[in-house]
Formats: sequence, C-alpha cells, structure tokens
Amino acid sequence: MSLLRHSADFRRLYCGQAASFAGSMITFVALPYQAYQLTHSSLVVGLLSLSELGPLVLSALLGGLLADAADRRIMILAAEGCGVLVAGCLAVNAAAWHQVWLLFVLSVISAGCFGLQRPSVDALVPQLVPRADLPAAAALTGLTGNAAQLVGPLLGGTIIATAGLATAYWIDAATCIAGLAAYARLRSFPPAAEVGRPSLRGIAEGLRYARGRPEILGSYLIDIAAMFFGAPFALFPAYAARIGGPAVLGLLYAAPGAGALLVSVTGGWAGHVHRHGRAIALAVCGWGLAIAAFGLAPGLWWAVVALAAAGGADMISGIFRMTMWNQTIPARLRGRLAGLEMISYTTGEPLGNLESGLAASLTGSTRIAIVSGGLLCIAGAVAVTVALPLLWRYDGRVPQPADADGEAASSDPLSPAGVPSGGAPT
Repeated sequence: MSLLRHSADFRRLYCGQAASFAGSMITFVALPYQAYQLTHSSLVVGLLSLSELGPLVLSALLGGLLADAADRRIMILAAEGCGVLVAGCLAVNAAAWHQVWLLFVLSVISAGCFGLQRPSVDALVPQLVPRADLPAAAALTGLTGNAAQLVGPLLGGTIIATAGLATAYWIDAATCIAGLAAYARLRSFPPAAEVGRPSLRGIAEGLRYARGRPEILGSYLIDIAAMFFGAPFALFPAYAARIGGPAVLGLLYAAPGAGALLVSVTGGWAGHVHRHGRAIALAVCGWGLAIAAFGLAPGLWWAVVALAAAGGADMISGIFRMTMWNQTIPARLRGRLAGLEMISYTTGEPLGNLESGLAASLTGSTRIAIVSGGLLCIAGAVAVTVALPLLWRYDGRVPQPADADGEAASSDPLSPAGVPSGGAPT
C-alpha cells in the first residue's frame, strides 16, 4: 500500500481503475444473462462474446499505437466517457427496447473503448512505479481487479434478481463517472519526442519487437491457449438456470475472483520468484486442471471451489506476465506492446466462449465441453513451452535486451530532471 501513498498519480490511476472495473463486472454478468433470457441459447451467449473479438484486436493495436504517440491521459478520459454512454444505452435497452441485436452493437462499442483505453493505462504504470516495485504494483492492481471480480458479479446477480437489469446497467454508468473523476486528476503524459506520428510502420515495429523476444511472445501465446480451451464462461447461464437463476450465476462468475483475490492479498512472495516464465507455464497448467475439476464437480460448492482455484492460478500467471513485460519492454514501445498484451488476454476468452458453446451444443453435454477444454488447456501450455523454450528458461535476474539498451524502467519513477523513466516529458 506504500505505492499508493508515495505516488499520487499511481493512486489516481488505481482508484479510477477500481471504480470503473467494479461496474464493468456487474455488466459482465448482466449482458450474458440478458442474452440468455431473450434467446435461451448458450450459443448466442458465446456469439455475443465473440462479437467483441474483432473490435478488441483492432482497437488494442490502435490504442497501443496512440498510447505511445498521444497524451495517455486524454486517451483514458475519452474512452471512459464513451463507457458512460454505452452503459446508459444498455440500461435503456433493458428497460424499454429488449433488443438482442442492440446487445451486440453495444458490446462491440464497449470492446472498442476498452481496447483504446487499456494500453494507455498499462503503459503508465512503469512511469509511475520504481522498477523494484513493479511486482508489488502488479499484485496491487490485481488485488483491486480481483476484488471487483469477486464483489461485482455477486452484486450483479443480486441486483438483477431484486432490482432488474436496467438498474444494474445504471450502476455501471455511475461507476464509470466515478472513474472519470479519478482519471481527470492525472497529470498529462505527452508522448516521447522520438516516437513520431502514429502509423502502420509504428505497429509493425511493435510486432517485430515481440517476434524477436520469444519469451515475451510465448507469454502472449500461452495465455491465448489457456483462454481458448479453458474459458467455459458462456456455459454459466445455462448451468445457473438449472440450479438457481441469477444469484447462482453471479456466484459462478465471482468464484474465480475469490481465488485471484486470495493470491493478490498474499502476493508478497512474488518478489522472491525470478523464473517468471516457468511460473507462468505452471500456473496455466493449474488453470487447466482446475477447469477440468469444475466440469467434474458433483455439486455447486465443489464447482465454486474449483473455479476459485482456477482464478488463483490465473492471477499467478498474470502477476508474472505483467512483471516480465514491465521490467523488460523499452519505454518507447510500451504502449504498442501493451496493446499486443491486451490482445493476448482478451482474444482467447471470446474465442473460448464460442468454443465451449459449440462443444456443448455438438456434444449435448456441458460437462464434456468443460473437462475437455481444461485438458486441452494443459496440452496447449506444454506445446507453447516446447516451441518457445526461452519462456521456460526466462530469469528476471538476467539482463534483457531492453536493459542493455538502457530503455527499461529505471529504479526511480522520476529522473532528476523531473521526467518519468519512460522518457515522456511532464
């Protein structure tokens, strides 16, 4: 918590994320619930998630480029303001229109806003936090995110059951406004002078860098594989409809957040682990095992425990992925690489939701779909590690190319000249 006391801008960024994410997790439950209520189809729920994939990929690439070439504060504020409008439209649709097609349209817009905003948020962290404290910053960011993942779905299920979908969406809009208030207090972060104008060449430079760092590329691919095979979230509404309705649905969505929150609270040990790639690979295998256990669970509470274990494993993977990226990626490329990183953890889930929905539809069994997905997740982790062995061998104590070039995050978030370590003038 000392990071929040010592860096006012990190505290503002952190509070803005916490407020905005809390509301988005309510909508995370409300959207699939509404889609299932209107269509009674798990496949439609999966397609709703898949509809976000294209906008996420394109906006993440663009958002990463703009995060390096524009004022990151302006990017964050513009995207958050758009989020307020989307949440308001969802509320009106839930109250009056009840249109499935509008859920798809608004999901696409929301995904685009998220893709534009997140690279700027992620790229700011190394500028605000000393290098030695980056693992703690990752755990702290995970703490608030996982608390929102735990409380948000539980509140979402309760709000939907007692006050209705429209109220849930209006609460999301209110939290976006709170996030705007926190972000508005950030100072400006203009781009570094050497970045130049946004262009396709700039995106290509980021892609070339990622391709030239097999351990970084492996951290992206292993997360995509984990979510593609082991993300059965599209099956949650059908599962909950059989055993209890929206309250149970909220519990299922909240369970991974509970496990992740436990890991975040006890995350001090992460600073003593240096073989980050090995930790990522083992954590992804743990995710796969826990998802398979969820599919085999004999009752609701066993299912909740398995999902909590999955969330804990995912948080461990996330801590070390974030630490690896923040400690080694050059300052001038942080926005673009943050966009690629965002693609890695956001594209797998929509594809995984479609995969699980299709598997359940074709086999007629949610259990087969879930268990097979968990086992394939483990197989995918092994395949990526074998194909890119530098991921397994990565050691944070060994200087990386960014360190050798003098472009990695410094040990002090502010240089003597009052310039963030990322090189952007204040």
